[in-house]
Amino acid sequence: MIVTRPQLSWYERLYFPAIFGGMWITLKHLIKRFTGQTKVTMQYPEEKWTMPEGYRGAPTLVKDEDGREKCVSCQMCEFICPPRAIRITPGQIPFNAPNAKVEKAPKEFDIDMIRCIYCGLCEEVCPEEAIYLRKDYAITGLNRQEMVHHKDKLYELGGVMPRPIKKWANK
Repeated sequence: MIVTRPQLSWYERLYFPAIFGGMWITLKHLIKRFTGQTKVTMQYPEEKWTMPEGYRGAPTLVKDEDGREKCVSCQMCEFICPPRAIRITPGQIPFNAPNAKVEKAPKEFDIDMIRCIYCGLCEEVCPEEAIYLRKDYAITGLNRQEMVHHKDKLYELGGVMPRPIKKWANK
């Protein structure tokens, strides 16, 4: 397929219409700014953006309504993670514990937020709904070690989230 270029008039070849068009857009923005129709500066952290539905933020671990861990160390999130940001060390639950039928719980659960690409695959693949993406976008740290979120930090950020999957229900 051959695309032919349009023939420009002598006036269009001077590029004045394009230059004046750009200046007109700039002038409209300037007028809107001075009349108060647009706001340029956001006072962060007092003001924050409201994130749209479906925003994929940082992954966190959540507990159920009774404060128990939902994660059963199936390691599916670790296997599906494209940048390999998740590391899980499975641990055993004692036989006399009230939730012993679950069999496993994570001994260590680390997510490297520097490597994480916020794709959401870990949330989608979790069979126990133990990992969720939070809506907060301000993830900071002073060094690399602070950007690796360990199990305690992940539960602190995630909190409690009641969901329909009840793995400890006695039915």
